[in-house]
Amino acid sequence: MSRFLKSGPGWRIGYDPEAMEFQGLVGTDDWALELTEAELNDFCRLLGQLVDTMKQMATELMDEEMVACEVESDRLWLEAEGYPQAFSLRLMVLQGRRAEGYWSAQVVNDLFQATCSLKIF
Repeated sequence: MSRFLKSGPGWRIGYDPEAMEFQGLVGTDDWALELTEAELNDFCRLLGQLVDTMKQMATELMDEEMVACEVESDRLWLEAEGYPQAFSLRLMVLQGRRAEGYWSAQVVNDLFQATCSLKIF
């Protein structure tokens, strides 16, 4: 498998299985962060959990209600904030070099769809 990068307006995600330390990459048009394979796997899994949780919350909330939801592993923390059908995403790397990232509500669904096709987690 060779390295690849998927991107769209306001998001990008990449994977290079032959990289020594950082096989993953997440970011936006303005910033990027390299992730270890374990961190990338956690990112994909946790984002999927957030998407599922936000979908479930849609039946519990009124249309105008916003919600915030957090998930984490020992490596990453993610937060979804907004409406179940359109929410922003925050990322914090909890180990090693420490870092933070943010995606706007307009791009999170496309980023999530890209994580589903990585097939590495």
